[in-house]
Amino acid sequence: MTHQKTLVHVAENLRRLRVEAGLSQTALATASGVSRRMIVNLEKGDVNVSLNTLDRLGEALGVVLYAFIAPPDTADSAHIDEIAWTGAVADSRGRLLASKGVRTEVELWDWSLGPGDIYTAEADPDGWTNMVVVIAGSLTITVGETCTTIEAGDFHVFASNHPYQFTNTRDETVRFVRNVVY
Repeated sequence: MTHQKTLVHVAENLRRLRVEAGLSQTALATASGVSRRMIVNLEKGDVNVSLNTLDRLGEALGVVLYAFIAPPDTADSAHIDEIAWTGAVADSRGRLLASKGVRTEVELWDWSLGPGDIYTAEADPDGWTNMVVVIAGSLTITVGETCTTIEAGDFHVFASNHPYQFTNTRDETVRFVRNVVY
């Protein structure tokens, strides 16, 4: 992880979460297996960190990855959209788009809808969430009375405990990835 804005978020969030947990840097180091020096440098925003290190710190603090990466004032994990990893090559990156807790299972779907086609779904049980990333084209998601259009490269997360539709209103096929979380 080398994206500067994300390192600032990690520094602020780690310090806040550690203090809220009532842990010293030494106690967190012991609980997580991450060196105290690494924790000190992370809290200053001075060091690159692996996602694995954040997972170990999260395990010790009882939080998930997005709690470190999201801007400190983010109350909803359904829209994080932060770069969490960058590689040595300029076009290499990993963006954490959203995060939702899971009770039972996560399904990963590869979808396409031809021009004018519609997928209509009945309401899922309470607690179910859909996470959709549009790869190509444009997708309109209707949940109840609310319509949201997602263009290629963007995403949308919604509770699916209401009837919903995926609609392709364009003249080209839309491709999207869908996670169903329950």
